[in-house]
Amino acid sequence: MTEFATLTLNGKSYQLPVLTGTEGEKAIDISRLRTDSGLITLDNGFSSTGSCRSAITFMDGEKGILRYRGIPVEQLAEQATFKETAYLLINGRLPSRKELTRFSVLLNDLSPVHEDLREFYRGFPRHSHPMGILSSMVNALRSFYPELETTDEGINLTMARLLSKIRTLAAMSYKISRGHRVVYPRPDLTYCANFLNMMFDSPVRPYQIDEELVSALRVFWILHADHEQNCSTTAVRVVGSGRVNLYAAISAGIAALWGPLHGGANQAVIEMLEHIARDKGNVKKVIERAKDREDPFRLFGFGHRVYRTYDPRGKIIKKMADRLMEKQQTPDPLLDIARELEIAARKDDYFIEHNLYPNVDFYSGIVLRAIGIPTNMFTVMFAIGRLPGWIAQWKESIDDPGWKITRPRQLYTGPPRTDYVPIDKRP
Repeated sequence: MTEFATLTLNGKSYQLPVLTGTEGEKAIDISRLRTDSGLITLDNGFSSTGSCRSAITFMDGEKGILRYRGIPVEQLAEQATFKETAYLLINGRLPSRKELTRFSVLLNDLSPVHEDLREFYRGFPRHSHPMGILSSMVNALRSFYPELETTDEGINLTMARLLSKIRTLAAMSYKISRGHRVVYPRPDLTYCANFLNMMFDSPVRPYQIDEELVSALRVFWILHADHEQNCSTTAVRVVGSGRVNLYAAISAGIAALWGPLHGGANQAVIEMLEHIARDKGNVKKVIERAKDREDPFRLFGFGHRVYRTYDPRGKIIKKMADRLMEKQQTPDPLLDIARELEIAARKDDYFIEHNLYPNVDFYSGIVLRAIGIPTNMFTVMFAIGRLPGWIAQWKESIDDPGWKITRPRQLYTGPPRTDYVPIDKRP
């Protein structure tokens, strides 16, 4: 039996269906509100607005739950490979051994990039930010690989091509920015190990694969693989709703991820910790500044738009950071500052009352530093991890029989009708 919510205005009532998701979440369907009543809703930032129905990722911000296709992210981080997680998100289920082998072979075969793409890199100034380069290069892929795109086979090939080539493009951008020889992918290495080898191998110092670092990168990418309708995912869906090609939609997602309030937060955390270290590690001063509404200082790595408890990804990445630091011969002083900052924040009444717990960005930068990733590549690492989720969300939206191009309304607050004044009559 359908449940309804009733909206009453000026003596007239409107019946709005109440929908229920598989985890018991409820939503009021307002899709006919404007047609029936002439009214729209206003929700700045869309914090109370559902933009779609999705079967990909479930989050419960109050309980700290994150699941991909129903599987807890903790289980995937502990047991799955990144390729399995990508397959799960895109196809809706875990692959069989045969399917995973076929998927792995396809990713391996598609990993090289067209040699002409190297000319694009030479057109960027040497110190260009890698995210800007990556967004441009992903968009450029459309010109090099346009074939078969509108068929199911072509779409599947395009998705695999993006998953495979994005790590090659990212490693190339790093190598070229340093003036180093580009390292090509190897067929004998796993997805994560291949990326690290392309990043750090050189003719004078061959890269030695460290399985602990490979595992850390695997966990990092799995934890970032999808996160429901966040800013960049929404950008992919909105741009994709215009029926643009997948490359353009993903390029938009990369651009949206670039900002410090989204994907750039892990880089901002490291820069913040470095600033604290230069200030002799004065954590108490930082806590007080963060609570001062008049102070422009921002404490990165705490709080989340959805989570009202400890970010489940944060718990996992913190354990990984601790494990890597135990193995490091040279301790990272930023980890000590991060730990002290977390302890101080979790004891502070202000942080407790405002549900400001460490999020995944707080420790992920330390993990990336331990792997050897330079700070300006942190957001690129996030983008590589998030790519399977973006692809899955794009695919789900184009397969949706109820698809509509995204076209929000607005509440106009500008001047009323005003007649045009000829220039010689203006004051």
